[in-house]
Amino acid sequence: MRGNLFAVAVDLVVLTVRAGRLATLLVRRGIPPFEGRLALPGGFVLPHEDLLDAATRELVEETGLALTGHHLEQLASYAAPDRDPRGRVLSVGHLALVPDLPDPQAGSDAAASAWHPVDEVAELAFDHDTILAAGVERARAKLEYTTLAAAFCPPEFTVAQLRGIYEAVWGVEIDPRNFQRKVTSTPGFLIPTEQRVSSGRGRPAQLFRRGPATSLHPPMLRGDS
Repeated sequence: MRGNLFAVAVDLVVLTVRAGRLATLLVRRGIPPFEGRLALPGGFVLPHEDLLDAATRELVEETGLALTGHHLEQLASYAAPDRDPRGRVLSVGHLALVPDLPDPQAGSDAAASAWHPVDEVAELAFDHDTILAAGVERARAKLEYTTLAAAFCPPEFTVAQLRGIYEAVWGVEIDPRNFQRKVTSTPGFLIPTEQRVSSGRGRPAQLFRRGPATSLHPPMLRGDS
């Protein structure tokens, strides 16, 4: 029997690239419903909070990680009557794109938390499979027409590291020379620094910072890579 709860919640799709693979942050639920199942971090919005405040608070409480200074946006609303066995819960999904952060620490109602390769995730609690899929597709699409790929990078990065972000998020191989030409010729995408870094082979690679541009003209489409 369904409960009489009526509430607003937030769920977070937090994406990063680790060891060359697109990964998402998941928690293992320590309380019912779905105790022991993997889920997206999130929880109920408190009476005094707006949605973004609730999203950042829940992430800190459940994983110990903060989103300050990182990309965070609303994804979509999820309000199917049967999405939560406790009652009618409307959840607002959020998408965060972050560089490779430290390992999370479980807390609050999460028994554990960890990064998981997206292509290995299956059978999440609630409707979190649907929310995760929407977040991954939003990220893939945004990389086509915005400069948000740099949000996955450290403050200074090489073109090869940036290319690795596109390859991990899109799941494709990209021609290095074409990619170098596209990203370095887009005004405001990359700002060269005075530093170079050696990978042990060939000449040291130029380090860049993210520039002020927010959009790509023309877009860099997945099928053109």
